[in-house]
Amino acid sequence: MPAPPDSVVVDARGLMPPEPMHRTLEALDVMPPEGEVILLLYREPTPLYDMLHRNGYTYRVKLNEQGEYAIHIRHATTGTA
Repeated sequence: MPAPPDSVVVDARGLMPPEPMHRTLEALDVMPPEGEVILLLYREPTPLYDMLHRNGYTYRVKLNEQGEYAIHIRHATTGTA
C-alpha cells in the first residue's frame, strides 16, 4: 500500500541501532504539519515511544503478518495518527 502524499517513510528495517532513531528524528524535522512519519522496523522501538510523547507526538503501531512494525507518527496537535 503506498504512503499518503503528506507522509515521510523511514524504512529502517535491517539498520542497526541507533540509526533508526536518528533517521526518524531527521524525518520528524521535515514532516509537514499535517503529515506523518511512517517508521518501518522488524522490532518494536520501545525507547522511541517515551521520546515521542515528551516531544508532542502521537503514534499508532501496526504489525503485519510478516512480523514487521509500521509506526505512524504525527504531531499530537493534529489528532491521532
